[in-house]
Amino acid sequence: MSEKDDGKVRLDKWLWAARFYRTRALAKAAIEGGKVHCRGERCKAGKEPKIGEELVIRAGFDERTVVIRALSSVRKGAPEAQLLYEETADSLARREQAAAMRKAGALGVETDGRPSKKQRRDLQRFRAGSE
Repeated sequence: MSEKDDGKVRLDKWLWAARFYRTRALAKAAIEGGKVHCRGERCKAGKEPKIGEELVIRAGFDERTVVIRALSSVRKGAPEAQLLYEETADSLARREQAAAMRKAGALGVETDGRPSKKQRRDLQRFRAGSE
């Protein structure tokens, strides 16, 4: 960090450095889209995270609850990035359970391939009715 930073880091930059998102732009979009919560509330990209704060981060099917252990504005390798946070045991268990359910097909619909013409029409009718 430069001397001007005084140990302050933006939340989007920290999420990028901790390797939750590939770019800062994706991190900022996720924050603005309500996918990152701090203390149960939506936050802004310019928020300054503090050590010990708990963040809830949603990405795809997964929702992680992490506690900030260190601050960094520099993106380093994955082993160093994992030292910036600690995922809660409850969050880890929920993610593993959700992954097992997805793998078992509990959330999806079992199909025999492409839908038939009748099934496709039924799907279109169902989707049009729900809007």
